[in-house]
Order: sequence, then structure tokens, then C-alpha cells
Amino acid sequence: MSVLGLGVLAGAGATMPNGRPTPTGLEVPRWVTLKSSQVRARQGPGLDYRILWEYHAAGLPVQVIAETREWRKICDPDGSVAWIHRTVASGRRSVFNRSDAEIMIHAGRTEASAVRARLSPRSIVSLDECEDGWCRVRARKIRGWVAERAVFGTQERALCNASRPAGAGRR
Repeated sequence: MSVLGLGVLAGAGATMPNGRPTPTGLEVPRWVTLKSSQVRARQGPGLDYRILWEYHAAGLPVQVIAETREWRKICDPDGSVAWIHRTVASGRRSVFNRSDAEIMIHAGRTEASAVRARLSPRSIVSLDECEDGWCRVRARKIRGWVAERAVFGTQERALCNASRPAGAGRR
């Protein structure tokens, strides 16, 4: 019994932008990734809401900006807001190059370090950790560091307004 009580107390501080506690006890905003290459984005938190579009990018990082027990309101790399079911989201972390330019993956946490690889535009790589403005990433056998400001999936502040309706205006 005491273990359950500690879990409830531990999540008691996590709140949504409107001040209500989060149903999961997890922080909002937070980052998740899409589990599959076919994820339906809905207008509201339920199967009876209209499908707005489908995501076709397993591993795509999205930011949870609000939630219900079963549904997550997300902000995607285009600045669009939609609802997805909790079962299509994973706690694994990744980052996305949403720019039209390659991002250098360095051997160390400095621009002067050797370039190990290049992250192509609109590409996803796994995220290990971020520190001092740099993020350690990996893809297959390649491991290295990218500038945190250059990728989508690491920002701490909410990137979309949680009160904005789903499907309303992309950036």
C-alpha cells in the first residue's frame, strides 16, 4: 500500500497549463515519440472525433501539451496540434531535423570537433541525453553530438498553446 501512496504523491506536483493535475502524474509539456508509421491525429480525445490527418513517421518526436487518462494533445514539428491515443506514443526519445539543411553530428560537444556524420533534412535520430547545449544522438552504429538548438525534440517550454483547438492553423 505505501508504494502506491508514494506514486500518487510523486505525481501530485505535475500539472497541465490550466493548473489541473495531469492524469498520468507526468510533467506537461514533455516529449514522446510516435510508435508506428501510421498514427491517426484526431480533433479531440476520443475515437468519435474526426481524423485530421495521419502521421507516417515512426520515431517522430512530438510534445505532449495536455492530456486525459487515455489521450495526449500534442504539438508536432510543423506546429500543428492534434490528439493521439496513449498507446501510439512511446517514452523513447528522438530528435528531428525540421530544417532544409544538414545538421553536423560531431565527435564531441563543440563545433570544432570532428564531424562523424550528417543528419539529413527531415530525418530522425535517437536521443540519449542533452547537456551544455549539446545532445548525444545515435543512428545504427553512429554516435555523436548535435547542437541542441538545431534539432526539434529537446525544448523545455511548450511549443504550442495547449488551449488552441486541434487542427487549427499550422504555423
